[in-house]
Amino acid sequence: MSDSKLSFGSTNESLFLRGPRLRRRELGTIFRVGRELLRGFRRLHFVGPCVTVFGSARIAETEPAYVMARSTAALLGELGFTIMSGGGPGIMEAANRGAKDVGATSVGCTIELPNEQASNPYLDLEVSFDHFFIRKVMLVKYSYAFVVMQGGFGTGDEMFEALTLIQTGKIEHFPVVLMGVEYWGDLVEQLEEMVRSGMISSSDLDLLLVTDDPLEASAYIQELTVQPFGLAERLRPLRVLGEPATRGRRR
Repeated sequence: MSDSKLSFGSTNESLFLRGPRLRRRELGTIFRVGRELLRGFRRLHFVGPCVTVFGSARIAETEPAYVMARSTAALLGELGFTIMSGGGPGIMEAANRGAKDVGATSVGCTIELPNEQASNPYLDLEVSFDHFFIRKVMLVKYSYAFVVMQGGFGTGDEMFEALTLIQTGKIEHFPVVLMGVEYWGDLVEQLEEMVRSGMISSSDLDLLLVTDDPLEASAYIQELTVQPFGLAERLRPLRVLGEPATRGRRR
C-alpha cells in the first residue's frame, strides 16, 4: 500500500465549473487550489525523474495491454525512472506493479470522485487531488516521457495535453510512446490527415513512437531523455523541513 495518502478537502469541482459564483466563494476556491498545488509540489518534489503511464482503469490483469504496461514500466524502472500513473486499477495498476517488480519508485496521483475509485496496492507514494486540472499538472510536471496505453476519453485527454504542451513549447520535447499499433492505428491515420490538411506540422509527430514492443519503447525513451536532459541523481529531502523520503531504488 502507499506510504502516504493526502486528501485536500471536499471541494466539488462540478460546482466550481458551473460558472460565476459569489466572490467569497471564488476566493475560497483560489485558496483551496493554491493549497492543493503546494501540497502536490511538496510531496512530489523528491520523486526523481519520472515517466508517466496513461491508460484505462477498465483493463483486467489477464489482458495483453495489462501485461504490456507492466513489462514496459519494469524496463523503464530498471533505467532508474520513477513510474507515475493515475494510481487507480487497470493500466495504472499494471504500471505501478511493473515498477515494484524491479524495485523502482512507484507513484500514483489519484483523484477524488463521487463514486470513489480505489487506488491500486502497488504505490510507494499516493497523492490524492480534488481537481482534475491540478492532477494533470502533476502528471506532466515531473515526467520526461509519456507512455500511452489502451484507454478512453481520459487517456486521450492526457495524451493530447502532453502533445499540445510539447507542440507549443510549454514543456521540453519529451518522447510520447503509444503502445498498441492496432489499437491506435486509426488515431495515427487521423494525425497524418491533420498533417496533410495543414492543421499540424509533420515535425509535431517527430517524438511520437507507436509500437507493441516494450523493449523498443524503453530504448527509445532512454535515447531521447537520459543523455539529452542530463538525468542524474534525484533531489534529497531535508529532514529539518519535515520532508519525508520516498521509497524505491535510486539511480
